[in-house]
Amino acid sequence: MGGKPESNVRELVKTNAALLLVGIATFVLMGAGQSLYGPALPAFSRAFDISVAAAGLLISAHWVGCALGVAGMFVWGQKATPQLVVVIMALGAALLASGFSWAVTLLGALMFGAGYGCATVVFNPRMLKAFGPRGPAMLSLLNATFGIGAIGAPLVFVALDNNPGLSFGVCAGIGAVIAALARPAGRGAAATVSTSTKTFRPHWPILGFGMCAIAIEACLIGLGPTALIKAGETETHAAQLLSGFFLAFLAARVTLIFVAHRLPSFTLFTLALSGACLSALSAVLWAAGPSFVVLGFFAGQFFPSEYVTAARKMGDHPRVAPTVIAAGLVGGIFAPMLMSPMLGFMGPNGFFWTIAAATAALSLAAIASLRSMNR
Repeated sequence: MGGKPESNVRELVKTNAALLLVGIATFVLMGAGQSLYGPALPAFSRAFDISVAAAGLLISAHWVGCALGVAGMFVWGQKATPQLVVVIMALGAALLASGFSWAVTLLGALMFGAGYGCATVVFNPRMLKAFGPRGPAMLSLLNATFGIGAIGAPLVFVALDNNPGLSFGVCAGIGAVIAALARPAGRGAAATVSTSTKTFRPHWPILGFGMCAIAIEACLIGLGPTALIKAGETETHAAQLLSGFFLAFLAARVTLIFVAHRLPSFTLFTLALSGACLSALSAVLWAAGPSFVVLGFFAGQFFPSEYVTAARKMGDHPRVAPTVIAAGLVGGIFAPMLMSPMLGFMGPNGFFWTIAAATAALSLAAIASLRSMNR
């Protein structure tokens, strides 16, 4: 009797092995591509003779692409396959690597982002549904693997002499390999997509929390290295600190595998916001580098805990996943767009003061909403 649950988990893993393995590989690629933007901004600025603020548009292009991909899933979601979304990401990475022009580079970020957005909608709800009661844990595992690519890519970037063309070229090659092997994942995955006919009921408070949390995460990932350079770090050390950020990010999501079923998801979300606030204050008052790494641990908990809360509140209608992810993308698109030009006018710690203020306000709102969100 005691071994039955473990046996069921093994059977679920065996049944959904293709979905799991391709999902893990895809999320590694997603983490690698996204984490390269931050350390690559100064290099792109020099290569195309533009300001760092203008180079920051690359991050916004990525998130606009994500939004377009998620919007497309409302219409063609049932037709999207794991293989297709990886092909889109690989093509985007190839354009980013080409170095033809700034316009082509922006197009590459847009295309990589579109595949990235589609992938979040393809894999997250299918993983949550395919593994039943273990769904939240497997969702955390899937999102944890994002950190593997995000940790490794900045280190590869430094090893390749801070060359964004070679770095994104490696991502394009990895994407091509995943796409070639991804076809079996599409056969079993489609069956796990919800066919519920229930009324679609958006839950605006949790969507608002998700939008704000992902806005903070996007700024940390995309603009954090530049903020660290303003705080006195070298470009190389800032890239290494970004890898440390994602190592902590990965640790947080691995931790969620073991605690996600023990604490209410919105409680975890609230604790993560509070920890991020304290870490940002530490960056201002103590040391920016180590505190930025710790920020990664708390930022890594934002999406999984918010997504599980939203899924519980909004149900299993096919449009729930695109809506939850789209709300986050609103923050991901506009926050870096607004913050990037402001970096030039901020003092050495201005970025971290802004993060501290935003997470403090969001923490207070989350505490006030804790009872209703966990109900």
